[in-house]
Amino acid sequence: MFFEPHHLYHIYNQGNNGQKVFFNRDHYLFFRRKLKNHILPFADILAWCLMPNHFHLMVHVNNVEIDEKLIIPGCKSGRDSESHPDLQRITLNKSIGIMLASYTRAINKQKGWSGSLFRKETKAVCLTRSDGISPAWYTMQGITSIDVPDPLHEYPNICYRYILCNPVHAGLVSDAMDWEFSSCREIMKSCKDVLINAKRIEYYGLEF
Repeated sequence: MFFEPHHLYHIYNQGNNGQKVFFNRDHYLFFRRKLKNHILPFADILAWCLMPNHFHLMVHVNNVEIDEKLIIPGCKSGRDSESHPDLQRITLNKSIGIMLASYTRAINKQKGWSGSLFRKETKAVCLTRSDGISPAWYTMQGITSIDVPDPLHEYPNICYRYILCNPVHAGLVSDAMDWEFSSCREIMKSCKDVLINAKRIEYYGLEF
């Protein structure tokens, strides 16, 4: 994955061979907490959705690299990388890898499994660079045709709606608001604990 500051990205991954990665409600909530710890220090989240065998994130990247102390549990804010050389800089790429690996370890331990839970390569598609937008990618995700005269402005909204409607398209619910494990309820202001940045959503003119 390649990230640049001040751009929108769609990040997604799925289970190896299409297998499930979330097996009960606690697993979804556990992963959601990991999003807060491993993504928010680097980026604003505009949309997220956890599905039984994959996940979607739409983020605005603010920093591609930060101090480890900002995300590692137990690190005190007074410590810095100069006085503690064991604390180094960490990239968004690495943080995503740590997030998936730590989640996998927890599930494997619980179920007595071993090996990778997710596919090796997490995908990140830039939505605000013309050279990063690929209509074929949307076709791969089940949308057969897209005809937009202004991709840089319209693709972000297409992606935004796609992420939020994913549970409906998959036949899990009839209304996106009924799926607990996405940002839909946060957008509709029906829950207090939110991951999304409403001001960033408004800035890009995203509508659901």
